[in-house]
Amino acid sequence: MNKKIKLIALTSLFCGLASVSAVSTANSQGTEKAHEHQSEGTEYRENAGAHEEEHASEGKDDHGNEEGEKDEHGHSHGGEEESAGVKLTSSQLSLAEIETTPLALQTLSYDIYAPGEIKANDYTSYLVSPRVDSIVLKRHAALGDHVEKGQVLVTLFSGSVAEAQASYHVANAEWQRVQKLGRKAVGDKRYVEAQTDFEADHARLLAFGLSTTAIKTLTKSRIKNLGQYTLNAVIAGVVLSDNFRQGQHFESGDTLIELANEQTLWVEARLAPTMKLDIPVGSAAQVLIGNTSYTAKVTQKAHTIDPITRTRIVRLQVENDDHNLHPGLFADVYFSFATEQQVFAVPEEALMRGSDGDWQVFVKENGEYKGVEIELGRTFSHANTSQKMREISGITAGTNVVVKGAFYVASEIAKGGFDAHNH
Repeated sequence: MNKKIKLIALTSLFCGLASVSAVSTANSQGTEKAHEHQSEGTEYRENAGAHEEEHASEGKDDHGNEEGEKDEHGHSHGGEEESAGVKLTSSQLSLAEIETTPLALQTLSYDIYAPGEIKANDYTSYLVSPRVDSIVLKRHAALGDHVEKGQVLVTLFSGSVAEAQASYHVANAEWQRVQKLGRKAVGDKRYVEAQTDFEADHARLLAFGLSTTAIKTLTKSRIKNLGQYTLNAVIAGVVLSDNFRQGQHFESGDTLIELANEQTLWVEARLAPTMKLDIPVGSAAQVLIGNTSYTAKVTQKAHTIDPITRTRIVRLQVENDDHNLHPGLFADVYFSFATEQQVFAVPEEALMRGSDGDWQVFVKENGEYKGVEIELGRTFSHANTSQKMREISGITAGTNVVVKGAFYVASEIAKGGFDAHNH
């Protein structure tokens, strides 16, 4: 029993010694490998550093200064960018029609736009309406007709007019009789009463809209068509509206026909209420309708704001000699102004965007064209020309600015700065 125990103990001791020996061997090998990898890393870093120094020295000249890498054509990559500029031949200048002009201060006129509408001149227009309840019997003028002053427009019937006509007929007969007998024969009272009744009935018929010629027909011994009367044109003009039918009943004051003298018309321009513009009465403005321009004059300025459109109305008067203008037409109104101080300005076609997105113009210096950044100001335009001028700043007087052909100059500068090897 004791021999077996000793044998087992010896076996365990030998196994433990073998394990310790294996671990020691593994640790030794790991240490050797670690030193080996550390040596390789040190060697790699040394080699990398040498390569970096080699590459760094390639970009320097003999004095150690950096210089741009050049290709076979001698183009530099990564060097300092030169200012944009280009020289153009005389043939290029002629082909592109390039024009330059010295920049100078100038007083510019410009237009302010406002939407407008042609309106009938209310001061020379007339609304034809019955002055007593009536029924339309017959029309004598239609929409768009040109009528003369005194021309019959419509025939009406009214019971009130019939009573007034009958009363006038009686009053007229009495007044004629009293006049023949004489004031002394009939007495003052009867004479005055007859005269007063006649004049009152005559005035009432005039108030009802009867003409003096129609009233005279009532002095005959027999009255025909009692209650009928006509409304005549008070002015010469055009029938703008006639919204009624024969047989239709109208009350006193209802509009039957709208007449307008289109010799002179109104133009109502609408301006934003915040626009502080000094537009004196009598100022001239251009009214553009289609491709035709008319000269109008400011006659009135509203001091209130339209509650619906929230605009301020400026009224102009335009002559319509050719009768091409009609109420209801929309118009473009241009008010003319001039700059209070002189400014630098160039045509809009002279403006170009730079590579950074800023506005620039091209100037000519020592035979070379290059871009100069500027700041933009107001726009100056006219109704009768398509060219627009823009106020500029940031450039001195006398500079030769390209005012025509700027796009060609920009393209030539862009071609000169293009590098096919710059990726």
